[in-house]
Amino acid sequence: MLPLTRIVLSRVGVALLTVVTLAQSQSIPSPIIDVGYTQYQGFVDTTSNITQFLGMRYAAPPIGDLRFRAPQPPPTEAGVQAAVDQPNWCMQSGDGTATTNPFRNIKRENPVAPEDCLFLKYVSDVDACTTPVTELAHHRATSQLWCGSMEEGMCRYIAGAAIGASGEDVVKRSNNGVIVVVIQYRLGVFGFLAGSAVKNDGALNAGLRKFLLIFLGYIPRLMSIQVDQDFALRWVQTHISKFGGDPSKVTIWGQSAGAGSVLQHVIANGGKTEPQLFRGAITSSTFLPSQYNYDDKVPEWIFNQVVAQTNCSSAVDAMTCLRAVDQSILQTANAAINNAGFYGTFTTVPVVDGEFIVQRPTLSLIEGKVNGQALMSTTNTNEGVDFVNQSVPIAAGQYSELLFPEFTEIQSLLVGLLYGGLGTDLFQDNAIMGESIFICPTYFLLSAFKGRAWKGEFAVPPALHSDDYAYYWPNGVAPPFNNTDFINAFAQIFTSFIVNLDPNDKLAPTISPKWDQHSEGNTEMLFNKTENNQPDIRAIETSLELLERCAFWDSVGPLIGQ
Repeated sequence: MLPLTRIVLSRVGVALLTVVTLAQSQSIPSPIIDVGYTQYQGFVDTTSNITQFLGMRYAAPPIGDLRFRAPQPPPTEAGVQAAVDQPNWCMQSGDGTATTNPFRNIKRENPVAPEDCLFLKYVSDVDACTTPVTELAHHRATSQLWCGSMEEGMCRYIAGAAIGASGEDVVKRSNNGVIVVVIQYRLGVFGFLAGSAVKNDGALNAGLRKFLLIFLGYIPRLMSIQVDQDFALRWVQTHISKFGGDPSKVTIWGQSAGAGSVLQHVIANGGKTEPQLFRGAITSSTFLPSQYNYDDKVPEWIFNQVVAQTNCSSAVDAMTCLRAVDQSILQTANAAINNAGFYGTFTTVPVVDGEFIVQRPTLSLIEGKVNGQALMSTTNTNEGVDFVNQSVPIAAGQYSELLFPEFTEIQSLLVGLLYGGLGTDLFQDNAIMGESIFICPTYFLLSAFKGRAWKGEFAVPPALHSDDYAYYWPNGVAPPFNNTDFINAFAQIFTSFIVNLDPNDKLAPTISPKWDQHSEGNTEMLFNKTENNQPDIRAIETSLELLERCAFWDSVGPLIGQ
């Protein structure tokens, strides 16, 4: 179970779980859209009146010499391409399972998916693509969801695929005012291999980075380096109006690693991304693991492990060798290296590259160097449980040293003092994981959007990481607390924010009370249920004890790579 990301536009495409064939669209013509380098034909589900385009290529296949490099423009394809099938997944791997952290002692000196996986998915109501743009009363807001992949309702930097997220519910709940787009990006070592060698002959943060394109007609001009996700966002800016969307009303939305990706784009380019690619940002369970400098001992150790496990150690040029290695060999190394990480952690994650991510994330947030106009963030009460070995309780101080290998005895003792009164060792471990990686980074992010941010807490028991997912991306399955008033209230905060940049500006009446911005007395909205199974939605103040623990994590930012 891992972190996630999404992007939203006032009409953005989202990945669907079920493929609807063209034969299902009998009375409504299947729309054809010209994106310059090819034409794509989507399909219409006449039962739901939803239009979908699946597997649209937004970048060239990152194979051969393009492995570990920034994404390139997609090749020209003649004729009409049928966008009716789910695309290839990107290479997958698991999270760490080890009882010790392999990074702590570093000295300071499954079936394979094709690599050709840079595709996106589009979902809208039937009128968005079939009605000429000049006849639309207004362009839809675009909500773009991206995720390396969805697995058990969670997006990860190491596993998942767009097939796991359905945008149909979001489109309908927005009164057909939103388009959903879901993107896939490179994962694991394929997308986040770092180190000096990659810096010199490749693209750091390739899963994020891309070549910035300016389109004159259909001819792209390469201007500067950026990432897969960024590349897809710029694809949206160029093409979404052809699908009925408004490129000036894009909201990016992610969950877990997806939310971590949203954070990365918020701080990208020192908060000066040009042109601005989104106006709103939503994070569901913000994910900020240790994000080292690209040439830190940890990324260099990971790079050396990849080189060794692919038999490239004796090569004259390691990068040339790695690009020539068969994908199955590289995937074996990818899986082994990620699985060898400390329990519940992810080995391959973004790094500070000095260009796209110019400095530690929390520094950019403290300095208010952010992209976007407004933010809405939600967290779950028990974020850390799924990432902690529940059968091996560890004393708080010792656990913190395993989680953050740069901690010394001083930090370990402080953690013990801060968390010692919370309950059992296991409860403390769960709290440390949840607060240091998910919850406190959310407050750091909120602080950068003073007067423009709302905070919510999903607390319906057991309120584990990703438990909220079923309430806004149900994929046809009823959530555990199947209360219509609660579901409508919780799910609509997202669509209302996407369309209006304010969860209080509702698209339809709900039971949610007025929601003050978080900067006003540390107010947040609680989404819970009573013991009698009735909705419990009300404003609360952020716990002062929690904020004190978050202040500690902020103070040790340089040691934990945040």
